[in-house]
Amino acid sequence: MVRVMVVDDHPMWRDAVERDLQAAGHDVVAVAANGREAVARFPAAAPQVVVLDLQLPDNTGVQVTTMMLEHDPTAKVLILSASGEQGDVLEAIKAGATGYLVKSASSAELIDAVVRVAEGEAVFTPGLAGLVLGEFRRIADGPPDSPVDQLTERETEILKMVATGMSYKQIAARLVLSHRTVQNHVQNTLRKLQMNNRVQLTRWAIEHGLDDDPADRA
Repeated sequence: MVRVMVVDDHPMWRDAVERDLQAAGHDVVAVAANGREAVARFPAAAPQVVVLDLQLPDNTGVQVTTMMLEHDPTAKVLILSASGEQGDVLEAIKAGATGYLVKSASSAELIDAVVRVAEGEAVFTPGLAGLVLGEFRRIADGPPDSPVDQLTERETEILKMVATGMSYKQIAARLVLSHRTVQNHVQNTLRKLQMNNRVQLTRWAIEHGLDDDPADRA
C-alpha cells in the first residue's frame, strides 16, 4: 500500500484517479484542486507519492513540485498531465519529479507507475523517455574524465537501462540475472558515484547521456 496525494483541478478526473488508487489498495491521504491547497495539505498528509497535474489554476505543477520537495526531499512526485510536450517534461524532471505520465495512460499503467515511483524508479509514458533523454544528451556532454570511467562494463550496462526507466525486474530479465544481482550492481554504482538513491542516479545518467538501450542495437 502506498500513501498517495492526488492534485488536479478537474473534479471528475481527480475523483476517478482517487477511486482507481483506492480500488488497487492504496491509501489516498489527501486530495487538492490547486497548488495552494496541495502545498498546505502536503505536510500533514505526508504522502509517499504525489500524483500531480501539471496545469493548475494558481501554480504550475513544476512550482508545486519544487515547494513540496523543499519541505520533504524524500517525497516522490508523479506528474499526470494532458501535455506530452518535451519542454513540459524536461521542466518537471528538472524540478525533481520522479515520473511523468500523460493522461491517456490506462488505470493499470497509473497504478504500476505509482508503485514504481514509490520505490524510487523513474517512470515515463512510453515515447517520452526517448525525447527527454535525447535532449539531455544534446545539452549535457560528460567531461573527458567522467566518473562513469569508474564503473565496470556491467555496471555501465545496467546504469544505461536505469536511465531508460526500466525496473530491476525488467533489467534482470533482459540480462538473465537475479533481481538481487541487479540491486547489488546498482548499489555499487551509487557508492562509486557518491549518491544516495536511484532517483539521483537516474538524473545523473540522463545528464551524462547514458540512454542507449542495448536492445536498440540488437
